Amino acid sequence: MDPHTHGCPGGSGASGCWPRPGRLGGTPAGPPGSGRCWQEALSGRTMRRLLLLLLGLWEAQSRAPSRPNFVLIVADDLGIGDPGCYGNKTLRTPNIDRLAEEGVKLTQHLAASPLCTPSRAAFMTGRYPVRSGMASQTRIGVFLFSASSGGLPNTEVTFARLLKDQGYATALIGKWHLGTHCHNNTDFCHHPSSHGFDYFHGLPVTNLRDCKPGAGSVFTQAVRVLVLAPLQALALALVTLGALRWLGLLPVPGVVFLVLLLLAAALLGLLLCFLHFFRPLNCFLMRGRAVSQQPLSYDNLTQRLTADAARFIRRNAERPFLLVFSCIQVHTALYASKDFAGKSKHGAYGDAAEEMDWGVGQLLNVLEELQLTNNTLVYFTSDQGAHVEEVTPKGERHGGSNGIFKGGKGNNWEGGIRVPGLLRWPGVLPAGVEIAEPTSNMDVFPTVAKLAGSPLPEDRIIDGRDLMPLLRGETQRSEHEFLFHYCNFYLNAVRWHPPNSSSVWKAFLFTPNFAPEGANGCFPTHVCFCHGHFVTRHHPPLLFDLSRDPRERRPVTPGAEPRFWEILEAMQEAAERHARTVVPVPNQLSVGRILWKPWLQMCCSSSPGLSCQCPRGEQD
Repeated sequence: MDPHTHGCPGGSGASGCWPRPGRLGGTPAGPPGSGRCWQEALSGRTMRRLLLLLLGLWEAQSRAPSRPNFVLIVADDLGIGDPGCYGNKTLRTPNIDRLAEEGVKLTQHLAASPLCTPSRAAFMTGRYPVRSGMASQTRIGVFLFSASSGGLPNTEVTFARLLKDQGYATALIGKWHLGTHCHNNTDFCHHPSSHGFDYFHGLPVTNLRDCKPGAGSVFTQAVRVLVLAPLQALALALVTLGALRWLGLLPVPGVVFLVLLLLAAALLGLLLCFLHFFRPLNCFLMRGRAVSQQPLSYDNLTQRLTADAARFIRRNAERPFLLVFSCIQVHTALYASKDFAGKSKHGAYGDAAEEMDWGVGQLLNVLEELQLTNNTLVYFTSDQGAHVEEVTPKGERHGGSNGIFKGGKGNNWEGGIRVPGLLRWPGVLPAGVEIAEPTSNMDVFPTVAKLAGSPLPEDRIIDGRDLMPLLRGETQRSEHEFLFHYCNFYLNAVRWHPPNSSSVWKAFLFTPNFAPEGANGCFPTHVCFCHGHFVTRHHPPLLFDLSRDPRERRPVTPGAEPRFWEILEAMQEAAERHARTVVPVPNQLSVGRILWKPWLQMCCSSSPGLSCQCPRGEQD
């Protein structure tokens, strides 16, 4: 059969008539007669089929997500009960609520840890913090000093590093809290710039009460135990020995009194030095690798950081970018500018939350102004639940609301780990949709990497899962059948969402001992601890069905649930499989690594000693 009378050489259809490579200008390089073939292929029914095919390809391409920009907003200590879109009727968060209206709201979005440092490590790497050594085995679960040597190891891969390799401009503005130095104050081994961020402006550690004069201290209990109690003991010893010597009952040498007085003076001197130097040495802002304000000023701090984030977006409007806007609010010390102070119905906490919401709105407005809204995935969350123990001596609540959920920051009751999860990408993600499936802040890592066109690292376990199929409605089930909840280094609870079931089982191996009795937190210690006499272990594990009891008030019993032991067995097997994948690594939050080291201290000036003072290093 003559191929020229029935389509093109080599087969049916028009595909054989496309220009062949080898000649510039798209001129066909085929044999004589191929021009007639081309004309015939473009005639009649074949022409219409070709046009329909091209139209279909064009529509598919137009619907397919291109490489988007990313604006990832992480609040600090914001409770799931704080935003209006999660049920709050009195705290004004119109911009956060706007994300819910225009995007997807996750109602079972979970932090990988109920504390700042490990939660942020998991967010950045898509891995449980125990895998990177960012899970403490002691009572202190976060970094407190700028001159600590622990931090997110260089062997860990962040989504910022992956996106930078894909040509993205990357920035982190706000709070870091994942370490700075290893061996000296110029190596910056844990600094954001060593983890894929081109630009950093913010706090290398965190916001603390001690950073704001008059706001109190997080070290009150430590000072009481380590300084005041020894001083009282020394004073008692001096009085007792003096009385015995005066009565002639015991010949106490004068050198003993001298030693005791020197010890008391040393303790008192250390306390005074700590109170004087802590703020300038730990509460400062950095721009890049340089200290830009020391100590930091809270005056218009949110406005300054928000304006810088907006400038970053403007600078990179013509190229793909990643912005992590890591809010300093609403962690204590609470602060708000004059435009927001005293304006909310929830005191200082409400003022700070509403100012943070304003900052979110400013970034959304910049995206809209630059016509980047439809090409930008915006994500909003909190690093963990609200800190319910934050109450001032006057009784004013400085912590937020976790809604109906039990517990809060520092423990793995739902109030400590269930956080806001909002994602907006107009034209790609549906608007006004709620998803109740279990998801994790670790899921951001693989989601962002895939959308940016980056392969995931193959030399390590990534615990997060790509969210896009769930967000776009391509699947109705989360890829997380099991999730593991750690209290610092210790596996605390297991969550199981069985296939073909609406149940979400949660089994606690131990629970914190709330105090005082009947309280919803650990008020004497300011945060709950994870081991020893601070917890109660459960044999068998304490089991809840969160689909029926989200408040975790009614533990499931063998009498009420016929499959009780079968459920626990499945969860135990999952925990054992998971434990076999956890490889021992150096503990970045060991006592030796979190202690202050003078040779790692950064200072904005060249003044001798520790007199680091550059309060006007940043202009408002």
